[in-house]
Amino acid sequence: MKVGATALVAPAQDLARDRPASASRLAGFVALTKPRIALMVLLTVAVGHLLGARKMGGAAPWSLLWTLIGSGLVAGGASAWNQFFERDLDSLMRRTSRRPLPSGSLSPLEALGFGTLLTFVGVGVLVVGVNPVAAAVAIFTFLSYVFIYTPLKTKTTLNTAVGAVPGALPPVIGWAGATGQVGIEAWALFLIVFLWQFPHFLAIAWLYRKDYEQAGFKMLPSVDPDGSVTARHSLSHALALLPVCLLPTLLGLAGGFYFVGALLVSLFYIVCAARFWFRVDEKSARRLLGASFLHLPATLLLLVVNPPMAG
Repeated sequence: MKVGATALVAPAQDLARDRPASASRLAGFVALTKPRIALMVLLTVAVGHLLGARKMGGAAPWSLLWTLIGSGLVAGGASAWNQFFERDLDSLMRRTSRRPLPSGSLSPLEALGFGTLLTFVGVGVLVVGVNPVAAAVAIFTFLSYVFIYTPLKTKTTLNTAVGAVPGALPPVIGWAGATGQVGIEAWALFLIVFLWQFPHFLAIAWLYRKDYEQAGFKMLPSVDPDGSVTARHSLSHALALLPVCLLPTLLGLAGGFYFVGALLVSLFYIVCAARFWFRVDEKSARRLLGASFLHLPATLLLLVVNPPMAG
């Protein structure tokens, strides 16, 4: 009986050990896609598509669905490739040391294969289910993020400006998905997200400057010890963002309520950036970061809910 009992208990113990391991691996694959970033990507893609569909005169729910699926897969693939290339550097930073590759929950080959699969499937979905223009913009977004921005992070502080390009292309993918083309309205959406990123990421770079320095990333605060240049760039881009945020009304993408709302949230963003410039410290940087999390979603929501007046 003792032998039989042991034979029954051992498999149960093995299963108990396997479940956490399997759950950990699944969580690792999910983490490779950087879900929070993917969610922001999908939000901007959705807004671009909804505005494009509205411009074309009607909703296109299936096109929106396939655009979101394809874009989300490509974004997840790009994040996995990014973590593959930065796995050694991530292990040196406290905020990234628990990612799947530095922690050892997944192997580099698994991350690379997973990222490649997501990217190819995502591009295929966009080509077949949406249109080639949306697929082409998604491919450029992937290539510029993985093969230009990622290596530049250890070489020049201009990496933030370069990385803002693929970061601002998701609404263009959405617009192209709905219209089959990339027009001036799509570039207006691009500029909004492009300029918004600078105060956002510079605040993050300031808050985590020691981590970035330790890993060898060339962020602006690494050559700006007192933060004066970082804060000045944050304020200048917040100021440039204000007139750009008003462009959708002038281009016939949104109405007067959007104009007023975009003006107010942009002024608030400027005030927070000015406080960071006036007093460079952790409190003001966190306030600016918080304002960035308010500004973009509010602007995008206003774009969707306030169409221009007919006629």
